[in-house]
Amino acid sequence: MKKLLSSVVAILIVVAVLFGAQRYLAAKTGSGEGGSKVLNLYNWGDYIDPALLKKFTKETGYKVSYETFDSNEAMFTKVKQGGTSYDLAVPSEYMIEKMKAANLLLPLDHRKLTGLKNYDSRFLNQSFDRHNKYSVPYFWGTLGIIYNDKYVKASDVQHWDDLWSSKFKNQVMLIDSARDVLGFTLITQGKSVNDKSTADLAAAQGKLTTLMPNVKAIIADEIKMYMAQDEASIAVTYSGEASEAMANNKHLHYVVPSEGSNLWFDNIVMPKTAKHKAAAYAFLNFISEPKNAAQNAEYIGYATPNKKALALLPKSIREDKQFYPDAKTVSHLQVYSDLGQKWTEKYNDAFLEFKMTQR
Repeated sequence: MKKLLSSVVAILIVVAVLFGAQRYLAAKTGSGEGGSKVLNLYNWGDYIDPALLKKFTKETGYKVSYETFDSNEAMFTKVKQGGTSYDLAVPSEYMIEKMKAANLLLPLDHRKLTGLKNYDSRFLNQSFDRHNKYSVPYFWGTLGIIYNDKYVKASDVQHWDDLWSSKFKNQVMLIDSARDVLGFTLITQGKSVNDKSTADLAAAQGKLTTLMPNVKAIIADEIKMYMAQDEASIAVTYSGEASEAMANNKHLHYVVPSEGSNLWFDNIVMPKTAKHKAAAYAFLNFISEPKNAAQNAEYIGYATPNKKALALLPKSIREDKQFYPDAKTVSHLQVYSDLGQKWTEKYNDAFLEFKMTQR
C-alpha cells in the first residue's frame, strides 16, 4: 500500500511539474492565459521604430514578440498554415482582399478603436476593405524612379519609357517584384496594373525583355543601400526606400511618372487565430495616436495616412511632393487588386522568364 501511495504521489508530482512547465512555456511564447501580456506582431522588416515598441510595452505592460516577412505571399502562407497565432499582421491592399476571401481575418470592433478619427478620410473605406471592417491604415506610398543627379539629368527620367533609353545601358536597378515591374510596363502601354488579358500580359513581357540591356540588377531591399553608395544611376523602388536612400545621399531624387504608377496601402489586420485581442486593440490605439504615428513616419520614411500625425511632422517632410504627392498626381495612380491564383501565377511566370534573360 505504501508503494502504491508512493507511486501515486510521484505521479502527482510529475503531473504538477509538467503542468507548471506548460504554463511557463505558454507565458514565454504568448499562448494560453499565461501569455496574456504578450502581443504577437507580424510585420515587414524594419517597418516600425523600435523605440515605439519599447514605449508600448512601458505604457501597457504588453511585451511585443516581433516577427518579420519579406513578401505579402510569404505572410499569407504563414498565417494560413496557422502554426503561429499572430495577433496583428501588416499586409498590403490586394493581400487584404485575398485574406478576406480565405476567411483568415477577424472583423474589428470599432467600439474598441479610439484612433480612427485621426486618419485622413482619403485612406479610409478603400475598395479593398469597405468601412475598414478588417483593417486600420498604417502607411501608404508610391512606386517610382530614384536617380542620381551626378549621372542623370532630371529631364531624362520623368517617364517610365525613359528607362528604355539606350543611354542607360547597364545602369538601372529594378525592384524584385512581378506586380511592380510588369505593372509599370503595362502602364507604358496604356493598360491597367490589374490587367487580365493574355495578349496584354504577353505584350508587356515582350517589351520588358527589351529593357534587359539596361538592367544592372534585380534586387529587393538592397536598392536603397546601393543607390546611397553611388552603385547605380537609376532604380525603380518604393517611395519609403527612396526616402531612406536620399537621406544618405544628397544627389538622389525621386519621381513618380505623371502617366501613372502604383498607389499602395499597408494596413494592420487581426488574423483569425489571434489569441491576445486586448493587446491587439491596445496596439492599434497606440499606433493611431498622432505623436506615435508621427514618430513612426519620421523613422520609416513612408507617408502616414494619419492626418493629425502629418500636422506634427516637420514642414520639409509634410510638404515634400515626392512623398506626399498632390491630388493631381494621385489621380493618375492605380491600386493593386487581388488577381487571383491563376493570374498571379501568370504574372510570376512572365516575370521569371524576363529574369532568366539576364546575363
